[in-house]
Amino acid sequence: MRSLTWLGVLIVALFGINAAGVIWGDGSWTPKLALDLEGGTQIILAPQLAEGETVTQEQLTQAVSIIRQRVDASGVSEAEINTQGGENIVVAIPGELDEQTRNRIESSAKLELRPVLLADAATNQAITPSDEPVDGEADEPAATPTVEPTDASDPNWVTPALQEEFDTFDCSTLDDTEANVAPSDEPLVTCDSSRTIKYLLGPVEVSGEDIVDATNGMVQTQTGGVTGQWVVNIVFNDRGTEAFSEVSQRLFAMNGQTPRDQFAFVLDGAVLSAPQMNAVITDGRPQISGGFDQESSKALADQLKFGALPISFEVQSSETISATLGTSQLQSGLIAGLIGLILVVIYTLFQYRALGSVTIASLVIVGIVTYLTITILSWREGYRLSLAGIAGLIVAIGFTADSFIVYFERVRDELRDGRALVGAVEAGWKRALRTILSSKGMNLLAAVVLFILAVGSVRGFAFTLGLTTVIDVIVVILFTHPMLQLLAQTRFYSSGHPWSGLDPQALGAVYRGRAEFRKPVAASSKKIASSSREAQKRQTIAERKAAQAEATVGAGEGKES
Repeated sequence: MRSLTWLGVLIVALFGINAAGVIWGDGSWTPKLALDLEGGTQIILAPQLAEGETVTQEQLTQAVSIIRQRVDASGVSEAEINTQGGENIVVAIPGELDEQTRNRIESSAKLELRPVLLADAATNQAITPSDEPVDGEADEPAATPTVEPTDASDPNWVTPALQEEFDTFDCSTLDDTEANVAPSDEPLVTCDSSRTIKYLLGPVEVSGEDIVDATNGMVQTQTGGVTGQWVVNIVFNDRGTEAFSEVSQRLFAMNGQTPRDQFAFVLDGAVLSAPQMNAVITDGRPQISGGFDQESSKALADQLKFGALPISFEVQSSETISATLGTSQLQSGLIAGLIGLILVVIYTLFQYRALGSVTIASLVIVGIVTYLTITILSWREGYRLSLAGIAGLIVAIGFTADSFIVYFERVRDELRDGRALVGAVEAGWKRALRTILSSKGMNLLAAVVLFILAVGSVRGFAFTLGLTTVIDVIVVILFTHPMLQLLAQTRFYSSGHPWSGLDPQALGAVYRGRAEFRKPVAASSKKIASSSREAQKRQTIAERKAAQAEATVGAGEGKES
């Protein structure tokens, strides 16, 4: 049938995607495990504070939130980010930590936009004056502008002291503490991130705090094509848009006066890019270029999108940690799931006889699709399976079996009403599908809410629960119902064999003749009483009310006669 064909195509596609990941990518036939089962890398970040300063709890909470958003955006699942000792932040990442994720965590991502005053080739060694000053000469050059600068691009910012600092600045010291730090209202001497060009920059004119969104992508030409150059696209708020518009108008008017027509994007004190202002940008949507690839541009976009850390941090330690639970707990979880599955199978066979084989086959299909999906997500999205996630899969076994029970009982109800098996399957499916969708909708809603509100391993439980809920509905529609349609046409099931689980006589059914109803072949009084009680138990509320009303009318007529 068409539904079974589509299910086969789905399974083959999942298998093919996973095989492609194993052959051509870094995929695997097994899901990646989370921190509690595999271990990983732990980084301790310590705040950089001036003498006498202290870190507040609000700053720590904000920093934890920003770091968690950055880690989640990188595709890493089941990470743990917590505070330690009231001032440090501990970040635990499952598995090996790649360089891009490390940069996301460690970078404070403080973005500043400053105009360029001077630019020169980088100096990678300190330059000291060769001549000693003679008596009577000034020991220190003037540090205060003789003429008040009119804007951030005014050359009057370049005092003799600042010029000397620029001439002697050593780009190899760029990573040293306080080497490239300056107040926002004062010029800054620094270098680009590759240490090839050094800059003297004017005061900050636009702050990274005014960024409302940042994405990565390739530069598009006017014809809609792409150049292959990766950039970071920034969207400013109203304040940033207005400020950048004024800057772009001023610098565009100085076009050709290099380097004063350049504008530097400064991230954590280093120049990312210092392009010339070739147009007036009034929409607040500039681009950052600077030799990015796809990964590095995405990392920077995530950092800028989620904001700068409220304070700067330095890496106090970085070490590999072992699993907090380990293999024994994983085996215990798998054994618990296997026991639950066996109990469901036993109950199904006891209650539904041969019909239980459909339930068993459906559970196998659900297991295959779920396993392949989780494995692909581990490869493509960095998902990791935790012990809480395994618990979600175990709970899902019972939820999945509920769908089949609802469907089978609806079919049995139709058989009790005297329908033939083929008609009972179709009528029961129409009634069961509404109930199944309502039930699974509530399960999915609960899983989504839990995933959004929870953190850590609880999100793993919610994710697997929601994933199996969706897969359950797909399998019921594409496999369980079509299989029952096929079985209803076989002689074993359509004849109501006692071991089929669909025996009309055992269910207390009334057969439909060509133009009349007739009772089944006489059975023992004990069996009839048992079937009658079972039929009464399975009556719907509407059927019970109708029976009670009929009994009341019959009693009234008896009294009148």
